[in-house]
Amino acid sequence: MKQREVTDKHNTTWTCAQAYAALESEAAEQAVAKSETADGNVPVVCTPSGGAQTVRLELAKDWFDNLSDEELAQAIQAAQ
Repeated sequence: MKQREVTDKHNTTWTCAQAYAALESEAAEQAVAKSETADGNVPVVCTPSGGAQTVRLELAKDWFDNLSDEELAQAIQAAQ
């Protein structure tokens, strides 16, 4: 499973991964395809290292490679 870590301005480290991406089966592939929105966004779950709550984001399909750490941290902050 591909994960990204980002640290926000409060020094909380977040681990983010696309929902369903860790599963390896035909059903998982279908879940990933069905979870994509009409805008081409995918659900991403970010889990904090500290006391903050997990957040669920909808990001562009290419978020893993093309979203900067700062943009990812801002998306997390906006979702809290």
